[in-house]
Amino acid sequence: MCPDEKRSEGLFSITKEFHFSASHQLAHLPPDHPCGRLHGHYTHIVCRARTLRRGRRFDRTRFRTRLRRTRAVQEMARRDAGHRHLNDAIGGDRNPSAENIALWIYQTWTGDYPELTAVRVSETPKTWATYRPATAVAARMGHADD
Repeated sequence: MCPDEKRSEGLFSITKEFHFSASHQLAHLPPDHPCGRLHGHYTHIVCRARTLRRGRRFDRTRFRTRLRRTRAVQEMARRDAGHRHLNDAIGGDRNPSAENIALWIYQTWTGDYPELTAVRVSETPKTWATYRPATAVAARMGHADD
């Protein structure tokens, strides 16, 4: 159900959660550290997209279009990271920690998905890393780490 066009005074965002399995090996850890060995995770990703209003009225068409576009994010995850070795997928000297995976996803996908405002990555049920750009738009959105 879309918000009431006459009463929408705030900003809206859309989140899409998806998962992929991948391996990685973190560098610069002691030899006996478990994350320094080759291992894998069932990684959870949550992407947040902005949906801005035109003027003071809620733009229902733009909201629905962006909601449909979140499916493209899941396809990008399968293409770029699913069942891959993240050390190779991320490339360069970037250590494939959850923080760097979130940054890599944001940097890689914003060209195809410019509405993206934040990326959260979890490799374990109780730990998340979030990346969001330090821009005025992201700050105005008031995104909490939820």
